[in-house]
Amino acid sequence: MAASSSGYSRMFCKLRKYVNKSQSLYHTFVIRTIWTSGSKTQLQPKAHTKSLPRMVGVVGLEIHAQIQSTSKLFSGSHVRFLAPPNSLVSHFDASLPGTLPVLNRRCVEAAVLTGLALNCTINRKSLFDRKHYFYADMPAGYQITQQRVPIAVDGILVYSHFEGRRRNQVITRSVRIKQIQLEQDSGKSLHDDERSQTLIDLNRAGVGLMELVMEPEMCCGEEAAAAVRELQLILQALGTCQANMAEGQLRVDANVSVHRPGEPLGVRTEVKNINSVRHLAKAIDYEIQRQMEVLQSGGTVLNETRAFDSKSGNTIPMRDKEGLQDYRFMPEPNLPPLFVYESEASVPAGVDPAQVVVIDRLSAQLPELPSVKRTRLVETHGILQEHSFTLVNEDGLMDYFESVVQMTKIEPRKVIGWVIKELMGNLNSQSLKVSQSPISPCALAELINLVESNHISSSTAKQVFQEMWKAPEKKVGQIVKEQDLWMINDKDELQKICQRVVDSHPEEVQIIRRGNKKVLNKLMGEVQRETKGRTDPVQVRAILEKMVS
Repeated sequence: MAASSSGYSRMFCKLRKYVNKSQSLYHTFVIRTIWTSGSKTQLQPKAHTKSLPRMVGVVGLEIHAQIQSTSKLFSGSHVRFLAPPNSLVSHFDASLPGTLPVLNRRCVEAAVLTGLALNCTINRKSLFDRKHYFYADMPAGYQITQQRVPIAVDGILVYSHFEGRRRNQVITRSVRIKQIQLEQDSGKSLHDDERSQTLIDLNRAGVGLMELVMEPEMCCGEEAAAAVRELQLILQALGTCQANMAEGQLRVDANVSVHRPGEPLGVRTEVKNINSVRHLAKAIDYEIQRQMEVLQSGGTVLNETRAFDSKSGNTIPMRDKEGLQDYRFMPEPNLPPLFVYESEASVPAGVDPAQVVVIDRLSAQLPELPSVKRTRLVETHGILQEHSFTLVNEDGLMDYFESVVQMTKIEPRKVIGWVIKELMGNLNSQSLKVSQSPISPCALAELINLVESNHISSSTAKQVFQEMWKAPEKKVGQIVKEQDLWMINDKDELQKICQRVVDSHPEEVQIIRRGNKKVLNKLMGEVQRETKGRTDPVQVRAILEKMVS
C-alpha cells in the first residue's frame, strides 16, 4: 500500500518533455515526484526510460459551493447553520405531495455573478433536470440540477502556488471551468453507531448550490489546493458563498487518475466530500501514489467512489461509481426554462426589469477580485509578491495593512514586517482572526511612528508591542513612559555608558585593537543590555570604535 499522509510532506513538481513518436509532436507534462519523510524508504515511480515513460497524475475537481442566501433554492425556508434539527423544513423540502418549486432569484444572481468573475459564458437560456438517486436524506428521490444546459460554461480560473527552496517562487497556472450549474443540496444523515441507527436532518435539504466543474488539467494535490483556495477568495469577495469548508459551505470531489504521457487517460476514481484544503492535497497525493502502485504491480484501477480518512491519511473505497444511466436524467417538468437578459433594453415588453436577472446590472456590481488586489498591492506599495498573497489570503489583513500605511510616514515595505511577523505571529499563536486583534491599526501606526522618529528603538518597540497585546487599553506612550523605554539620545550620557563598558572589558578591547573587529559586537551587546535596548546601534558603534581605536 502507499505511504501514510506523513509521507507526503515533501513534494515538488518538475517540468519535463516527452516526445510522442507516433505523432512526432512534443508534449509538455508536469511530472511529480513524491518523497516520504515518515520512513527510511522512499516511494518513487520506476526509473524513467524512453520506452516506458513515467506515469503522471491527472486531477479534475467538482466543487459544491453553498450559495449565500437567506432562503433555499426552491422554497422560502430559511438557511442557518447549526439550527435545531428539522426546524427549517418546508413542505416542498420534505417532498410532500402537491408542492411545487419556486426559483429563488438571489441564487440565480449569485450563479451569474460567479460566472462573470470566472470569465464564463452566461447562457441566456438554461434548463433544469431531475437527477434520480435514492438516499434517505433526499426525500423526493431525485435532485433538481442542470445537467443539459447549465447557467454558465467555458470559464477559467487563474491560481498561483509557491515553489522553490524557500517557498517564495510564485508559479501561476490556470484551469478551465467546464460549467457552473444550479442545484439543490441534500439533507444530512447523522449516524449513531452506539444505537445502530441513522437520523435524518432535512435543514440542509433544498439549500441552493453552485456546482463548479473543473477540467482534468491539474497534476497534484498542491495545484488542486491552490486552485480551491483561490476560488474561496473569489466567492468570498463576491459575497456569493461564505466558503467556510468547516461548516460544509464548500465541499470538493476530486477525480483522480494516472497515465503515461502520450497514452489515453487512465481509469479515474472520485474522492468525495473533502472538507479542507489541506485534506484535499493529501487525498489527491495519496490517491495518485496508490494508483501508480496498483498499476506497477500489475493490478487494475477500479472506477469507484472513495472517501478520505484524515486520521490515516488514506483513501478508502465507498461504492462503485455511478454512470449517467444510473441517474436517469430527465427534464424537470415543474420548472420552465430559466432566462437571463443581457441588458434592461433586452427585457421583453411587459416584464418588469427589476424582477428579472440582468447581466449588465450584475457586471457593474463586480468587486475588486483577489488577483487584482494582489497586483495593486505590489504596484502601489512596492511589496514582494509573496507578501501580497499573505495580505489578500487572510481575511481583513489587507485592510489592516493599508490602514497602518495611511497613518505612518515610513515605506510600506517596513510596515509589512510588523503586520506579517508581529501581528500575524501573535494572532496565529492564539488562533485569532484579524478582526479579533487587540491592537488596532491606529495603535500599531503610533508605535511605528515612535520608532521612525527615533523616540524608541526597534528592539524596544517589539517589547512594547507585546505589552500592548496584553493590555490593549493602554496607550503606546503610556507603556513607554511607565517602563522608561524612551531612547537615550543625550551624547554625554551615551559616552559615559560606553566608557563604563570599555573599562570593564579590557581583554576584549585588546583583541579588537589587534584587528579582530567582530568582538566589537560583544561590547555593543553589553551597552544594549545596560540601556535595555534604548540606544541607537549605529551611534553606539561609532562611539565604541572611537574609544577602542
